[in-house]
Amino acid sequence: MTTQSISYVSTAEIPSSPPPGNAKGFPAWARQNLFATPLNSLTTILIGLFLAWALPPILNFLIFDAVWFGDSREACIVEGAGACWAFVNAKFGQFIYGRYPLDERWRVDLVFILFVIGLVPIAIPKVPYKGWNALYLLLVFPILAFILLCGGFFGLEAVETSLWGGLLVTLVVAVTGIAASLPLGVLLALGRQSKMPVIKMASVIFIEFWRGVPLITVLFMSSVMLPLFLPPGTNFDKLLRALVGVALFSSAYMAEVIRGGLQAIPKGQYEGAAAMGLGYWPSMYLIILPQALKIVIPGIVNSFIALFKDTSLVLIIGIFDLLGIVQLNFTDPNWASPVTPATGYIFTAAVFWVFCFGMSRYSLFVERRLDTGHKR
Repeated sequence: MTTQSISYVSTAEIPSSPPPGNAKGFPAWARQNLFATPLNSLTTILIGLFLAWALPPILNFLIFDAVWFGDSREACIVEGAGACWAFVNAKFGQFIYGRYPLDERWRVDLVFILFVIGLVPIAIPKVPYKGWNALYLLLVFPILAFILLCGGFFGLEAVETSLWGGLLVTLVVAVTGIAASLPLGVLLALGRQSKMPVIKMASVIFIEFWRGVPLITVLFMSSVMLPLFLPPGTNFDKLLRALVGVALFSSAYMAEVIRGGLQAIPKGQYEGAAAMGLGYWPSMYLIILPQALKIVIPGIVNSFIALFKDTSLVLIIGIFDLLGIVQLNFTDPNWASPVTPATGYIFTAAVFWVFCFGMSRYSLFVERRLDTGHKR
């Protein structure tokens, strides 16, 4: 009797089948993210009901019932009128430049362009010549910005800082504070961990003093009290005093953020640097600080965002930043209306949100790009 083989081997590849209809697209995403559990489903329904209740009046106020064009308050006091964007349109120049002379505002625009030209390439990883780019941002650009904004050189009309205002002042204070606080914070953090008692004590005293004083007090002291301690006839520009106060204040907080990163570095990294024959500064520059700064990127960016929002406090010493110049224009009787303050505050909040959100998104990009040694 012969035995017949019942085995079978397919010689053709079975074509792939599409996934089930309920496993792809928006329904699958919603089921996985919005309705995965009864609690998630209840939360989604409650949030949806809240949005259905809140969004229509908000959209009506901001867009559909808003007044987009007009020459005075008369356009915004009609019954049922929403946000008075005509006020923002009429005062937009002051919101950006403050009281900077109209004929000289091209200088501010040029400074903005020069800043973007230096910032964008250094923020894009694939763009070469980072060293030259950093040299331009840290050395060349500040000199060009000072010459263009202040004037008095090369035939440019001198413009006092008391005429600056709006977004110009906000960016000047924020960028200066950010650029100065990071290197100062690194030095203070290293000083606080130093084994030399004098340097360590000086760093501790500096950090604890500035962290224990409100920024409003720092600005008030720099503007009002500091001239009392200077020799007669000696005076510093009010904006310069504010810049110094903001930089010193923010550097104390930055030092503690960076110190947290330094403490997170394993002791073996220090020992490995010493075993390679590296001195203190080479080991810090090449091995310790790159790792520590990568760890505390969220904290650093959080400090930058807080500093950017704290620039509005310069109003306490009579410097009109974006928020200050918006509030100042509320007193214009030509635009006094019930919706003018709300519109101005919404515009200011939107501008601050754009800058802060941009910094947070870029920090996430940097974190993902540098996250090569601790994959989850």
